[in-house]
Amino acid sequence: MTISFSRLTDAPFEEVLLLINEPRNTRHMPLSTPFTADEAKGWIAGKDTQWDAHGYGPWAFYIDDRFVGWGGFQREDDGADFGLVLFPEFWGHGLEITQVALRKGFNEFEFDEVYALLPLTRSADRAMAKVGFEALGVIDYDGIPFRQYRLSREVWERSSA
Repeated sequence: MTISFSRLTDAPFEEVLLLINEPRNTRHMPLSTPFTADEAKGWIAGKDTQWDAHGYGPWAFYIDDRFVGWGGFQREDDGADFGLVLFPEFWGHGLEITQVALRKGFNEFEFDEVYALLPLTRSADRAMAKVGFEALGVIDYDGIPFRQYRLSREVWERSSA
């Protein structure tokens, strides 16, 4: 199995549109609403501007050259926030994709720490701990509560050695 990344703007648009409107994913995305094709094009372009603004941003994820999801790093007030959205048939590959992305984040982008936010509909403390993230508690983001996690470079280096 080969995991690779590309800019989200290079992903097959129709597949990205299917993914971001996939009901099994959107039920865990309280800030998301169904996208029309035009809205999705604007959303993808907006996500891609982060590469120019911050030197990092979201990717399209591939397994053996098949588009399986999107995610990566997004600049938030407290630093780089990591997210991952996969087609349901690839949910079992989230850990592997996350490890590749974190390697890039700490080695290529030289992050000292990475954050992640998960909605309360997801109980992922164990999964996040497998990667080394520590739970920080619940925070409010645009009026919606999320669990916040943090992974430091030091913990990541220890756990990935």
